[in-house]
Amino acid sequence: MESSKWVATVASIWIQLSIGASYAFGVYSPVLKSSQGYDQSTLDSVAVFKDIGANFGLLSGLLYTAVVSSHAVPHSSSFSRWIKRVGGPWVVITAGAIQCFTGYFFMWLAVTGIIPRPPVPLMCLFMFLAAHAQTFSNTANVVTAVQNFPDYSGTIVGIIKGFLGLSGAILIQVYQTIFQDKPSSFILMLALLPTIVPLLLMSFVKIKPTRGTDEKKHLNGFSVIALLIAAYLMVLIISENVVTFGLSTRIITLIVLLLGLASPVGIAIRAHLKDSQKFSPPSSSHAETPLLNDHEDQVEVLEKINDHPPLLYRNADDQESSLISTQNDEHKMKNPLEPELNLLEAMQTIDFWLLFLAMACGLGSGMATVNNIGQIGGSLGYTSVETRTLVSLWSIWNFLGRFGAGFVSDYFLHLRGWARPIFMAITLASMSIGHLVIASGLPGALYAGSTLVGVFYGSQWSLFPTITSEIFGVTHLGTIFNTVALASPVGSYILSVRVVGYIYDREALSDSGNTCIGLEGFMNKLYLEG
Repeated sequence: MESSKWVATVASIWIQLSIGASYAFGVYSPVLKSSQGYDQSTLDSVAVFKDIGANFGLLSGLLYTAVVSSHAVPHSSSFSRWIKRVGGPWVVITAGAIQCFTGYFFMWLAVTGIIPRPPVPLMCLFMFLAAHAQTFSNTANVVTAVQNFPDYSGTIVGIIKGFLGLSGAILIQVYQTIFQDKPSSFILMLALLPTIVPLLLMSFVKIKPTRGTDEKKHLNGFSVIALLIAAYLMVLIISENVVTFGLSTRIITLIVLLLGLASPVGIAIRAHLKDSQKFSPPSSSHAETPLLNDHEDQVEVLEKINDHPPLLYRNADDQESSLISTQNDEHKMKNPLEPELNLLEAMQTIDFWLLFLAMACGLGSGMATVNNIGQIGGSLGYTSVETRTLVSLWSIWNFLGRFGAGFVSDYFLHLRGWARPIFMAITLASMSIGHLVIASGLPGALYAGSTLVGVFYGSQWSLFPTITSEIFGVTHLGTIFNTVALASPVGSYILSVRVVGYIYDREALSDSGNTCIGLEGFMNKLYLEG
């Protein structure tokens, strides 16, 4: 069971659920601003480093390629083979956990006054490290999942990315139950929880490219669980905005939530048992060799088929490498026109820069909105509870976009042959409508507009990794899609600091204070984004 790709999927889901602290920035940004004496432009500058850290995944992609993808080269050096044997996705996840703890822990020390108030550049470094950790776990989980389920890459990316989108709302629920109205304690929780969970589960995240039965059916089971959890969170968040929950009620609702998060284990067990029943009698045929799990059986079979050295190595330690290479060969046979480009080769194509520009507009404007949603709500007279509700609901909409775009694009691709870039164009146009709705300033426009922006912002995160794999191949997927993701902080910096922060501070000064009252401080920015 330990070697099952279904167990790897559940472990990846749980890790994703714990690492989305960057989506909860709106909860602790007020205490960060007040404790450090920041104005809005300074806070936005810190937030930009959060965006840069959360999207600068080049290092995580390179590390993943070094410790995992070295097996893709059949005649690699002995050092590369040694790296493959001792390495794996767990190395990438460990590097992220260390950064997460370092960034949030020192941020907590500064906010609580345990250490002297750090200079703004040092606080930006803390924020960068804390957010940068997310890219390491995310890269390990997404790329491993794509290699485990190559036939349903859109669906599995939507699931993995979707649960990351839910993590912000889940972390807020944990915070409200244990550390209610203590945002500084929330920062300490963010230093511990997203560090401990990945370290406990990282050994289960492995590449196991076996061809199971009813893969789509079991993946749909994960999707149903994700939708139920999202619906439960949405009802919970809305209910909290209407009535005040006591401590006992919060504990009960949190326990129910945790039980729901544990339910993917049942799907993994059923899927693994079904696969085991289908392939229970070991066979020495070439078609079934990749499904053998017993080490002695593997060595025996390898000795019997030594007349096929291009497909399987005689060295038992290299068996898994050759199996993955065999799977990649099969994938190329199904997709003979699909290239396998590295980062430098991809950057020489027009497709790369068109994708980068589209992401700068879509992800940048969406991130600028979520970073300032607390200030937008405050300028319109929303209470802190209502603002926190907006932040939590953003995670729900973000999830629906991530999950829905992957599922829908896979459906139309297989059924109608529609290319995924069509859906990217649709989601970008819909985001523009959301920005214009918020800018209208009508009653309830912030709720309706943030829903549109959140859903279609999340869609980008599901679509562009899959599009990247289809255009440039899977061999260097982690490096290429993380480089494209840099478009998000680039767009966010231009819109958040150079546009939003400037307009907000100008309007706040005209109001003789540090807070902007009314929508004027954001209306021009929102119309520009639309």
